[in-house]
Amino acid sequence: MVLAHGNPGPGGWGSILMYKENKKEIYGAMKDTTNNIMELTAVVEALKILKFKCNVKLYSDSAYVVNAFNNRWIESWKKNGWKNASKEPVKNKELWEELYELTKKHNVEFIKVKGHSDNEFNNRCDELARKAIDTLK
Repeated sequence: MVLAHGNPGPGGWGSILMYKENKKEIYGAMKDTTNNIMELTAVVEALKILKFKCNVKLYSDSAYVVNAFNNRWIESWKKNGWKNASKEPVKNKELWEELYELTKKHNVEFIKVKGHSDNEFNNRCDELARKAIDTLK
């Protein structure tokens, strides 16, 4: 989950990693960022924590991130020299490249969840993102 106020502006992200009964919460913030950067950062930072190859069910309310993988946009971007369907450079290329490499180290299934709904974990990630933004003040 991510939040950016003013987009661009200050933003935060939060992620929860769960395995059996274990749970780890991580979060961070930037003073000048965008929603897209925070969405990508949340996923990248969560996957970077994994120490060995894992089967990952990655839940996100970011259609941008989920669709990039499920609709294979990222494969097209990579094949086309990191240009989108409009032949323009893909924004945040460095984060996309890092995320792409991380998905090659793990078996990742991207699952879209509705944001700002009754999903307990999505709501908690929202709280973590807000907490991260508060640390900037």
